Amino acid sequence: MALSRFEPALALILAAMSLLAGVADAASLCDSGRRQSPIDIPAGVAVRKDLPTLDFRYQAAPLKLADDGHTVRVRFGKGSELRVGGQRYALQQFHFHSPGGDRVAGEEFPMAAHLLHKSDAGQLLAVVVLFRQGADNPLLDRLLPLIPVRADGDHSPPGVTVDASALLPATRGYFRYTGSLTSAPCTEGVDWIVLKQPVMLSAAQLARYRQRFADNARPVQPLHGRVVLESR
Repeated sequence: MALSRFEPALALILAAMSLLAGVADAASLCDSGRRQSPIDIPAGVAVRKDLPTLDFRYQAAPLKLADDGHTVRVRFGKGSELRVGGQRYALQQFHFHSPGGDRVAGEEFPMAAHLLHKSDAGQLLAVVVLFRQGADNPLLDRLLPLIPVRADGDHSPPGVTVDASALLPATRGYFRYTGSLTSAPCTEGVDWIVLKQPVMLSAAQLARYRQRFADNARPVQPLHGRVVLESR
């Protein structure tokens, strides 16, 4: 009988210990994982191969836009997908980072878009679109004025649609490597595709984004001997 009085407190202690262990595991992988993202793709290191063509099959969909407290995120339902070598990946969402995270031959880009996909088997694939400063970006022209003023879930302005194809460059050459999520729990085994041709955004667009989400990219992580592939 006496022991039963302590059972609720014991259950709370065990739950707290389990939560702390999960946090510790996530922190440990973020700190010590050997396949982490983003990376710097050094000049002359990538192995050139005949990689599969990227078959983007994106469709216009109702806009679901959110400030998630870290970046601006656009979510997608069914319909938009990417096919790579016969494997289908459904587009889940895209979001932005500034600076861009992944580098190429040491070059840091002012912004990048991450388009996150998932296969039917649960494999994650991230496509990175790098931005250079130049002309106005038409998609950002539409999205930036619609960013919610607070982080309170998805916003869907009536009659507004978005097509992720508008983010993509004209040419689809790419680098590919195995990496991780860029925020905790930093799960590894994510396929990363970095498109080689950057797209443009203006100085005013970059400044407007950075007023809300400055320096929200993770620093580059060591390669640890990973092979980076480059399409011919």
